[in-house]
Amino acid sequence: MNPSANNTILITGGGSGIGRGLAEAFHKFGNKVIIAGRRKEVLETVTAANPGMEFAVLDVQDSTKLSTFVADITAKYPALNVLINMAGVMKPENFADSTDTATADDIISTNLTAPIHLTATLLPLLKKQPKATVMTVTSGLAFTPLAMTPTYCATKAAMHSWSVSLRYQLRHTSVEVLELAPPYVQTELMGEHQASDPRAMPLADYIAEVMSILSTQPDAKEILVKNVYPLRFAGDFNSEKFYAFFEQFNAAMAAH
Repeated sequence: MNPSANNTILITGGGSGIGRGLAEAFHKFGNKVIIAGRRKEVLETVTAANPGMEFAVLDVQDSTKLSTFVADITAKYPALNVLINMAGVMKPENFADSTDTATADDIISTNLTAPIHLTATLLPLLKKQPKATVMTVTSGLAFTPLAMTPTYCATKAAMHSWSVSLRYQLRHTSVEVLELAPPYVQTELMGEHQASDPRAMPLADYIAEVMSILSTQPDAKEILVKNVYPLRFAGDFNSEKFYAFFEQFNAAMAAH
């Protein structure tokens, strides 16, 4: 994906965190950017700060409104050629103490079911474009899970697998599939404290490195900043090395 190619980009979860950071970065490159999310007032704030950026209200969990949303987007932005599935939730769970699966259901619906549905519904439009991109958003935790957030990590692992398969299925079309796998970044995904956690990568640094990769590595399938390498390549195909890193990583995260 060439960030300077005058793309028309739809970013779910574009009102905050990495989604907003990417939206603003692509906007500065001269692309047409549409951010989508549940909270209209948040979207209005972001677009007001970025003249020319537009928004569309979308609750990714409400599948009953998806076809109408896609029909409206298709009519308003017929040149749409990039979908970035950024919307996601991350919540702690402890199955050793509770058997309640309501949180797990919510995470699966947002992180896995919703992007699959939205991508599938938009693919007919994307395949009409001379060049198009679907960017799925996983996590370094898709490869080395954080045990305190088991369902989140599982959805990201599933989305990684789905992305690999989707890329293969679309190999003879104009649609490329990129996977963005962030490390621990200073956002409010897990609460306000995360935005200032010194262990997390500063958001501006993360966005800058992602845009550099997109600009200079046109053949990259996984968009990996260097901070995510320890999680992505923890085992180097060595299960003993992986589990040793897994234990070390989870002990370190639980210690704070």
